Order: sequence, then C-alpha cells, then structure tokens
Amino acid sequence: TANRCDQTDYAAIYPREERHSVFAGLTQDLSDSVAFKLSAYWSKRDTLHRSAQSSMSGTITAANPFFRPIGAELAHSVAFAFDDVFGPSNDSPSSFTSYGITPSFDFELGGGWQLRTLANFGRSENESTERTFNSTAALIALFGTTTATALNPYNLSATSPAVLAAIDDFVNYGEATQELAEGRVVLDGPLFAMAGGDVRVAVGGEYHYENIRSFTGSGPENAVTGSNAYAARNVKSLFGELLVPIFGADNRTPGFYSLELSGSVRYDDYNDVGSTTNPKIGVTWRPFEALTIRGNYGTSFHAPSLADLGNSVDARVQVLPFSPFRAPGSPDADALRSTIAIAGGNANLRPETADTWSLGFDLNPAALEGFVASATYFNVKFKDAIAVPPFTSPLMFTTPAYSDFYILNPTLAQAQAAAGNLRIDGAPNLATLFATGSPYVLFLAQRANLGAVNVDGIDFNLAYNRPTGFGSVSANFAGTYLLGRETQVVQGGPVIVALKNGTGRFLFTAGPGATVGDLTTRATLNHRSGYPVIGLSPQERVSAFDTVDLFFSYDLGDMLANTLLTLNVDNVFDADPPYFNSASGYTNGSTLGRLVSFGVRTKF
Repeated sequence: TANRCDQTDYAAIYPREERHSVFAGLTQDLSDSVAFKLSAYWSKRDTLHRSAQSSMSGTITAANPFFRPIGAELAHSVAFAFDDVFGPSNDSPSSFTSYGITPSFDFELGGGWQLRTLANFGRSENESTERTFNSTAALIALFGTTTATALNPYNLSATSPAVLAAIDDFVNYGEATQELAEGRVVLDGPLFAMAGGDVRVAVGGEYHYENIRSFTGSGPENAVTGSNAYAARNVKSLFGELLVPIFGADNRTPGFYSLELSGSVRYDDYNDVGSTTNPKIGVTWRPFEALTIRGNYGTSFHAPSLADLGNSVDARVQVLPFSPFRAPGSPDADALRSTIAIAGGNANLRPETADTWSLGFDLNPAALEGFVASATYFNVKFKDAIAVPPFTSPLMFTTPAYSDFYILNPTLAQAQAAAGNLRIDGAPNLATLFATGSPYVLFLAQRANLGAVNVDGIDFNLAYNRPTGFGSVSANFAGTYLLGRETQVVQGGPVIVALKNGTGRFLFTAGPGATVGDLTTRATLNHRSGYPVIGLSPQERVSAFDTVDLFFSYDLGDMLANTLLTLNVDNVFDADPPYFNSASGYTNGSTLGRLVSFGVRTKF
C-alpha cells in the first residue's frame, strides 16, 4: 500500500537568509570638460534551506541478520526514511558573494558633442552544500551479513552507530566562480539642425569578456570528489543610433505638436555562438501636448549563458525513490516506482532570437492634474526559447510535442546513454537501481531550445494622484491582457494554443492609497485569471487567484532624518491558491499564505 505523509511539515517554505551589502559612489569634475565617476559594491548572501529527510527502497534478504520473513519467504522489498536516526529534516547551506567596480570618464568636446567611456569589472562566487545520505553505503549495509555491518530497516536505531555514521556523512557539493570585464566607448552629438530640432547621432563600441569555473561533486563532507569545468567567452560589439525630429518647438502645427523618428542597429560578434545584427526603428508622435503615440519594431538576440551551455552547478542525474509526476490514468502502484531526471546545462543550445513590435499611447491631460493613462499593444515572436521542459506538469504527458523529453519504462541502456558521465544523486549507480526495481520514467530535464513562443497582448496603466489638505490620495489599475499565446515545443512541430490549456489571460493589480502627514498607506488587489486545462480528468479548469496586500510606512523625519518604518502584510486574508489535480496540488499562485514583514529604511 502507499505510504502517505506530508513531508512539507519538515521542509522550509521560506528559507532563512542573511544579507550584507555595501554600495559606494564617487563623482569628481577633473576640469570644465572632464568628469570622473566611480561606483562599487560588495554583497554577500547566506541561505539555509531545510528539506525533508530523504527516503530509500531496496531488497533485504535472509543473509541480513535483521531480516524478518513473512511466512517462508527469503527476501522482500522495503521502503523507509531515516527520520528516526537522522532527524526529519536536512539543513543545506549556500552562499553567494559578488563585488564589482565601474569607473567612467565623460568628455565634453564642444558643439554639443560628448565622449563617454566606461569600464566594468566584477566577480561572483557561489557555493552550495546539499546534505543527504549515502545511498551506496545504505544499499551495501542492506546486504550486510553481520550485525556490525548490516542495516536494520525495521528499526534503524538498532543498526550499528558506525554504519549509521557512514550513511549520514554525505553531501552533494557545488561551487562556481564567474568573472567579467567590460569596456564601452560612446560618441554622441548633433549632426545638423532641422526645423523640428537637431538631428542627433550616437555611435559606439563595446568589448565584453566573461568566464566561469565550476566544480560539482559528492561524497563525505570532508572528502568530496567530483569534476571541474571551465568556459570563457568574449563579445565585440558596434552600435549606432540616429534621432530625427520632424516637428518640434519651432515648427509645431495643429495635429503635430512633435514628431520624432529613430533608428538604431547593433552588431555583436561572439567567439562561441557566431555573430548577429539587430536593427530597431521607432516613431514618437504627439498630436497635442497631452497625448503621446509611440511605436517601434526591432529584432533581438540572446546567447545562452556559459552555465546554460553545460557548466551549470545543477548538472546531475537525480533519482527519486518514487514517482510524483505521472501520466494521467497511470495505476497508483506506479507512484512507488522510481523517477530518473537528467538536469543541468546543454552544450548544444542555440541562441534565442525574437522579432518584436509595439504600438501604444500615453495620456497626461493638464486639465486633470495627477492623472496618467497608458496602454501598449505588444507582439513578440520568440524563437529557440531556452527553458527546462515542464516535467512537473501533467502537460508533459498530454502534449505530444513533449514526447522527446521523457521515456516511460526506460531501459538501463537508455538511462546510461542519457546520463553519460554526470554524477548520480539518490542511487549508488544506475545498474544497481535497475537491479532492484523498474523505474517509471526518465525525464530529460536539461535546459533546451523549446521551439517558438508567439505572444501578443496589451499592457495598461491607469493612475491618479491628487494632493489634499492633509496629504494626498491615489489610485491605480495596471496589468496585462493576453490576446494570444502560441507555443511550439520543437521547430516544425504542432502549434499549441496555450490560452486553451494551462495559461491565464488576465493579470492586474489595483488599489487605493493615501498619505496623511507622515503616514502612507496603500491597499493592493492582485488578480490572476483562471484558465482551462486539458487531459487532467476530471479537472477541466483552474480557478482564478485573488489576494489583497497592505502597506504602511511612517516617516520619522522629526525624530530621525531620512528614516522610514515600514509594515507589509501580503495576502491579508490568507487565501489558498487554486487546486490543481497533480503532484503539487496547487497552481496559479504561491502557498506562502499571509506574510507579515516589518522594516526600517534609512539613508545617509
């Protein structure tokens, strides 16, 4: 029978975190025409994440002195967790440290021309330790033949302390160091004058270098073994932009308060993924002072990060002793079979590209001071999007285009081919895993180019802020309404209408606010619309999710200059996110519930 328990009672919903940051800036005029600026920062974040104690399964035979036969049997399968001897939780620490320095010089060249130079140097270090148990030692002990070497799965505390100590001393460890160096030069100024104003141009060049060194391994905490990886990249770039004012202060007419055309182009040459040229054109038209109409079209290019290309700290084979993510209609017994997930980067990733265009307006009428209205229609055609296949969602099994990212009832040969030389977490090795049972599914959960995403919709914002005798009152309504979202998991594959399966159409925030003397208050309604789901019988739709947040701040200016006391109450009514008939049990929102935070903000 299934062993049912709620392990979230022993895991951190919100991990403990401690942060320290230092920022500094310097500005100095070296002469009437030369200005120097310098900014620098250092930041360190330590996190302690608590996870539920892991479990394992295996076979115990009569050779184990602790074996308890049922009838005349000589062996049987057992499944158990180490809560009784190691505690119900594992505390896994991680730390992230980064620092950078950015000097710049600005030169005034005369005639409205200026030369701007900038450099940027940075470094970050990331370290994570995941504490778990040594599954190899546990499996060996399960086959032990003496009380000094064997594991007692029925009463773990009766096992030899030395055996338990060897099983408990195990971590998955990863560290990575990233460095970058950048330099940029930009020259800009007026080319010539037109009736609408000066035609301006900006040209420049940029050099970018980065590298990443990483180590991943596992073993006893003081004797971790693993592998190192290194990758580096440099990018040389040229760019330019032209601004042409057709109408302006000197020649505006009814219907043309101002009109500006702009065009830009950027060329990037990557040493590892090739070169690309991306243009952008735009128009900004103000038929009268209070209304601005704008539109633009452009292309973009985003290279996969060095970590995404295969140097990721999360690269591993993760074995779960059970299968929480299954195809709809699978027998309950499949839940007790193991899951294999291949995680990490992918050396075969291609760059992401996109074609985008938008058209919008901004309205700020003088007769209604403090009122702002804006809306923008956007259209994005995204190709080769880099993401992790959604293996935790039932959509993985109900969407035929995802069939290349999982194998039901995999063979040992298929698992070994997919795993390659990656480390294995949760099992001694794949051969032993298959010798003791038949895994339910193999997920190819590495980052991948997931075909195309075509999305269009409307971003909007309505805001009003009015001074009063006691301070001010305000209100806002802002959000996004999707008109369409189509996905193509693999190029050339079928197009999926996401709004018909798994994606909501409407998101917004709205609420009033007020300032009374030194006190500021604001209430916010957050709305995420519901959406249909296919292939998740008997559920056909996920409900909308609405939460209310409150914010208060009090200015201590009379007692302590530049200091605010703040109080945030998120999800005031402790609303639960909508039910989802899957392993997670919820979707379309967070399970944190009501969260109250108090803060002190100051500057000097």
